[in-house]
Amino acid sequence: MFRKMPKFEYFRPGSFEEAIRILSEHKGQIRPLAGGTDLFIDMKVKGASWKNVLDLKGIPDSEFIRETHGRIEIGSLTNLRSVEISPLIKKKIPLLAAAAGTIGSVQIRNQGTIGGNLCNAAPSADTAPALLCLGAKAEVIDESGISEIPLETFFLGPGRTVLGETALLKKILIPLPPPNTAGVYFKESPRRAMDLAVAGVSCLLTLDLTGGKCVDCRIALGAVAPTPIRARKAESVLTGGEITEEIIAAAGETAGKETSPISDVRGSAEFRREMVRVFVRKGLGELYTGMGVNLV
Repeated sequence: MFRKMPKFEYFRPGSFEEAIRILSEHKGQIRPLAGGTDLFIDMKVKGASWKNVLDLKGIPDSEFIRETHGRIEIGSLTNLRSVEISPLIKKKIPLLAAAAGTIGSVQIRNQGTIGGNLCNAAPSADTAPALLCLGAKAEVIDESGISEIPLETFFLGPGRTVLGETALLKKILIPLPPPNTAGVYFKESPRRAMDLAVAGVSCLLTLDLTGGKCVDCRIALGAVAPTPIRARKAESVLTGGEITEEIIAAAGETAGKETSPISDVRGSAEFRREMVRVFVRKGLGELYTGMGVNLV
């Protein structure tokens, strides 16, 4: 049921530095606004009330996708549709384009931002597993300046990040993958579209095509732990060796054991674990054969 929108003071800063000053002045009583797809639902449906709202959309140079110094940089206010259809991202890091394309509807992706998807810190955030596999970092600004934080340490728990109350996400920094690298993202949800993930799995493989060995394997999981996570034990099953059907099956089993899911109306904990096993096996198999190497 929709509620009447509560009254709030509205701020529209002209720079990240001004935004940080306003955050500090209203610490604990202000909420940043990016795309608004989560904030306004919280206020109109869930009854959340904020005395102040900080609209970040007016900050110059906060919406961009560009390649520089061997990496892709994405402004935190860039909408998800732009990430999904960007020629640069589709060419250099197609895994992220695919993951962004699973979020909501086209209308939602036109409004929602990649920074908002991450900063909302939902365990089911669809861009998070892909970005974890890609080794992304968050460029964060606070009163002391700018710092880079590995995305793997960015999430602290449901709805919680390292940003706290006085810092903002400015950019996402993604190193370009090495040659012979490919990735996939699979998502299980109650409906085919416009629903949260019950389980999200991203896999990234780098192969030595001459010998068929796995140079590097990265597996990241969403909606199966308090935060998006890397399945490092499962990764170690493949990294550095030959890949067989038995090895892929073992990686899936290991990934399932690394989860700590909950049971809710969308799915049981065991169902989530099983989907992780299935998606890891499917993803690794598709990537390996898709790069022209036959499973043995």
